[in-house]
Amino acid sequence: MGGRIAIVADRISWEERRLIETAPDFGLQAEWVNDESLCLGHPDPQSIGTYDAVLVRSRSYTRGGLLATLAEAAKIPTLNSAAAIHACENKLTLRAVLRNAGVPVPDFRLVLSRKDFEKALEELSLPVVLKPVFGGMGKRVTLIRHSDTAQSVYDYVEDLGHAFEQACLVEPYFGGGSIRCLVVGRELVGAAEFRSNGTDWRNNAALGNRNRAVAHDPDVVKIVESVVDELGSGIYGIDLFTTPSGYVVNEVNHAPGFRAVASATGADIPAAVCRHVQETLR
Repeated sequence: MGGRIAIVADRISWEERRLIETAPDFGLQAEWVNDESLCLGHPDPQSIGTYDAVLVRSRSYTRGGLLATLAEAAKIPTLNSAAAIHACENKLTLRAVLRNAGVPVPDFRLVLSRKDFEKALEELSLPVVLKPVFGGMGKRVTLIRHSDTAQSVYDYVEDLGHAFEQACLVEPYFGGGSIRCLVVGRELVGAAEFRSNGTDWRNNAALGNRNRAVAHDPDVVKIVESVVDELGSGIYGIDLFTTPSGYVVNEVNHAPGFRAVASATGADIPAAVCRHVQETLR
């Protein structure tokens, strides 16, 4: 079954180009649609109404869920679901949802004020990581190693203009690397370990740090399946930390970059995504 697919994103990167190039192999026609020009809200939206499905790849941590909500309301098949995207966009919501489902996540504290921050430092041993509730690609994620610099670091948070930006999580720093699991549908199609390149303590995949393929550890597969059980079938980048007590889910990306995982593992991720879209349309 063929179909026209709108790849909704703020720009075309390597991933979007590869999806557009691969789509015809699966009888699909994929086109980039700028997420800044949709003007959704009408029950029969002109900007996406002619498409058979919408693949939301907005990198913004607010746009994706809003656009998916209105695409679903217009009865257009939407990947991922609006509910899943909303959960992934908000690190606190995601942690709460997964923890309530029994999925292991790092210990954390919500910080909305300096009093919260000071209490979090009392309850969690240094070093800790301070990260925004809304955000991605490793931006504004700060490692705090020493108590005498902690208050100065928080000065920068207080100077941010909006409470939306000031909402943060404090969590333990685990060190080492992280494992990025690329999931399509319900299948783990590739997993790679990312480590700092030595110039930045962060090992986020978006920063282009060192990576290598890793085997599909049964414990990793079990956690991945548990995440998908909770969020629903979709396309996810699930990031795991290794701790003394096992793996924990750091975050889940609803519009994952997959170039690094594809390069490290040799997995044909664009084909897997197009196959999943094709199956969704059946």
